[in-house]
Amino acid sequence: MGVLVKSPPTVRGSGMTSERTRVRMVERLRAQGVRDENVLAALASVPRHLFVDEALSSRAYEDSALPIGFGQTISAPYMVARMVELICAGTPPKKVLEVGTGCGYQAAVLARLIPEVYSVERIGALLEKTRARLWPLRIQNLRLKHTDGFQGLPEAAPFDAIIVAAAAPQVPSALVEQLAPAGRLIIPVGTHAQHLVLVEKLEGEVRETILDPVRFVPLLTNLS
Repeated sequence: MGVLVKSPPTVRGSGMTSERTRVRMVERLRAQGVRDENVLAALASVPRHLFVDEALSSRAYEDSALPIGFGQTISAPYMVARMVELICAGTPPKKVLEVGTGCGYQAAVLARLIPEVYSVERIGALLEKTRARLWPLRIQNLRLKHTDGFQGLPEAAPFDAIIVAAAAPQVPSALVEQLAPAGRLIIPVGTHAQHLVLVEKLEGEVRETILDPVRFVPLLTNLS
């Protein structure tokens, strides 16, 4: 599993990739209801334009999903903020698994908040591209692996929280099993109609709460 490097340095830009543009994005997220100031600060500190192709960099701070190749997308900033805020509610997690690394943006945000972050991706070529994007940010507390996200990452379990960046037909049992006691899993569930589902492991019982309607790419099992 590759070890990347510690906290991203300040990355400056110009125009629609400037630090001021990131501040405006955070102000918009706050107006949309994101309340956790630590989550907002993490989003402000990670330069989203570095995680999309240069042709799309002027749109990087729009509140919309953008294509990253391989039939995948980078989630809209609000969705990243919403899901990260949900797993950070209550006792802050110390170890988190992200299923679906994608371009690495959400993983970089998580690494600003959580001491130990693991992220798995099924598309090998996308993961290698993402390693290259993440390398300049010197994130040391993030580990990446090419594997089937449906199976989680049992060798690193249990996790205080798991965040899934693609929609499954139902909550994968392997992920629930890898939650620590009092752990939280946030995952989009559904095929045509999708909703965020919060799964909590409380006193030996598993509780599911259906939240916002969403639209994500499907969570697939085949490695490529």
